[in-house]
Amino acid sequence: MAEVRISSEPRTEFGKGGARRTRRAGKVPAVVYGHGRNPVHISLPGHDLMRALKTPNVLLSLDLEGRSELVLPKAVQRDPIKGFLEHVDLVLVRRGEKVTVEIPVTLSGAAAPDTLVDHQLVTLAVEAEATHIPGGVEISIEGLVVGQHITAADVTLPPGTTLVSDGAHIVVQGLAAPTAEQLDAELAEAEAEVGIEREPTDEEEATAAASEAEAAGGAEPGESTDSAGVPQAQPTQS
Repeated sequence: MAEVRISSEPRTEFGKGGARRTRRAGKVPAVVYGHGRNPVHISLPGHDLMRALKTPNVLLSLDLEGRSELVLPKAVQRDPIKGFLEHVDLVLVRRGEKVTVEIPVTLSGAAAPDTLVDHQLVTLAVEAEATHIPGGVEISIEGLVVGQHITAADVTLPPGTTLVSDGAHIVVQGLAAPTAEQLDAELAEAEAEVGIEREPTDEEEATAAASEAEAAGGAEPGESTDSAGVPQAQPTQS
């Protein structure tokens, strides 16, 4: 993985007020820690950092306390509504050092007809050399059938990368696609749970009308039926 060089500045203001002023200046508050060193508080250019973080597990090269250091993003905080970067935790790494990271899992190919693809794990935990972290892994689901599954242990990882996730975990599996009747039943159940009253369909109304007509047809003239459909004699008028 290529290193991304990014400028950094020491940060002397702390707390919410200091963080807000840093962000108003177009920068992102960050802290660097690891290797037994005291945390270093810095600010990074917001636009450059946003672009760099588009690459999973991007390796950043920073100038810290007069030395060039390599760091990996450990935790990224974003505004839940606007999405801008609020704070970043960075961990120090060294060349040749093994690190554990999460890499994305993507799928390629098409499953067999009438097979629903259940993608359970979208990332895998792996161990790799800090400067050779894979950008992700791709799994082919071409021809995947109902009942077939691929576990974490089945995934072919790049050379020099070892699996940390439980190998028995299912990454992707093929399920039977639900029928239209099953989908309608699930929708009706979900609507009932939130109190939505669904209007009956034309078919349901026709079925109900036919049932009522059939029940009424079992009574003799001058008789009515009770709730169980048993004929009841009508009172005579004098």
